[in-house]
Amino acid sequence: MTVRVKPQPFSGSLAQRLAVKPTEGTVLYWLGQAGFILDMDGVRIVIDPYLSDSLAAKYAGTDFPHVRMMPPPIAVSDIRQVDYVLCTHAHTDHMDPGTLPGLLATNPCARLIAPRAVQAAARERSGVGDERISWVDAGERIDLSSGLSITATRSAHETIKCDEDGHHHYLGFAIQGQEATVWHSGDTVPFEGQVAEVLALAPDVALLPVNGRRAELSERGIAGNLTLQEAIELGEAAGASAVIAHHYGMFAFNTLPPERIDEVINKVQGRLLRAAVGTAYIISLSGPQTFSEARC
Repeated sequence: MTVRVKPQPFSGSLAQRLAVKPTEGTVLYWLGQAGFILDMDGVRIVIDPYLSDSLAAKYAGTDFPHVRMMPPPIAVSDIRQVDYVLCTHAHTDHMDPGTLPGLLATNPCARLIAPRAVQAAARERSGVGDERISWVDAGERIDLSSGLSITATRSAHETIKCDEDGHHHYLGFAIQGQEATVWHSGDTVPFEGQVAEVLALAPDVALLPVNGRRAELSERGIAGNLTLQEAIELGEAAGASAVIAHHYGMFAFNTLPPERIDEVINKVQGRLLRAAVGTAYIISLSGPQTFSEARC
């Protein structure tokens, strides 16, 4: 048996769907950029939420103004019943001071899980103390409630970066439930040893960035990510049943047109999906499935 991801557009608001505690099963919702809400086995996990205009304010008047191309699909105060908030690294569109304090205040029992290498940034941007934060590094596992676990993986946001103690600045998270494992790679490019590391965790669904990278941006300090083709190849090599492409459509200077993603989706027979708002991604067991070859 493998795992299938079924996109299911929904009517009404995301806030209405999040007003009640999640039940059994696994459902994903996209928040834009690299942000997701994962309901798994009765536990609600929020990953890398960027729901403010923090970066537009920070970079106003510069060559890269970071103006949002899409509005937030939900108000921070409407994200409820949250058990855990995960941040893969300290870039503002993943660890947002305009989102985290309100989210953690609305959900006073929620814990923040963040890289050990960026403790100061996590404390400052979240507004909570260590009693509500779990620190993690690549290769470490955290056991959650209801039999869930999170294992941190290395990421290379163009490069692998460690602090003086060898703790990784950039992480991914493999979230393992009763029936499925969902891997959010964080911001990453391909690097040596990546496939073997992720393959050992047997991800069923891979949430992968597809905005790519450009030398002119890297030279200005804006690190890039996987290309769409690299994301397809990584998902296939890691044994994932499906790849959900994200990290597009937020900032005009650093995105991939959705039409380009959709062109490739038509070639891979259901194994590649494009993250979209207003859609619930239902993850369930299914029969065998093969990854059709596609080239971008």
